[in-house]
Amino acid sequence: MSSSADAPAQPKISHRKKARSHLVQALYQWQMSDYPVHDIEAQYRADNTGKVDWDYFHELFTGIADSTEALDASFAGYLDRDISKINPIELAILRMGAFELSKRLDIPYRVVINECIDLAKKYGATDSHKYVNGVLDKLARQHRSVEINARKR
Repeated sequence: MSSSADAPAQPKISHRKKARSHLVQALYQWQMSDYPVHDIEAQYRADNTGKVDWDYFHELFTGIADSTEALDASFAGYLDRDISKINPIELAILRMGAFELSKRLDIPYRVVINECIDLAKKYGATDSHKYVNGVLDKLARQHRSVEINARKR
């Protein structure tokens, strides 16, 4: 028999929140500087020794960097302007949300969207959270239709 002690420990929600917060900043730095992802990640790990879900940070950072074109294409149709005109912070948050919606089905879509809204409020322009919400809500219908329809029942 296996016990709950045998199961891998789930990271605390606060540790994942911190990982997302650092991730938005790291994505912004990567987008603006084009420094190698591993160098930026090493810098964040060295500068932030608190309790952070670094495995999650790494998965998302490398996954987003490796699939930027596909992620951008997944939400480009929901934008009201060319992607090159999107504020870099909003773009980082949209990429993170698109990655989580498409690749991390274990995280409820509402959690993904709410986390992105909170990050847009923290780091973005005044009403960027509304823009992020609108784009990710439409993207969620594309990637999470089964989950969304199940909630309606």
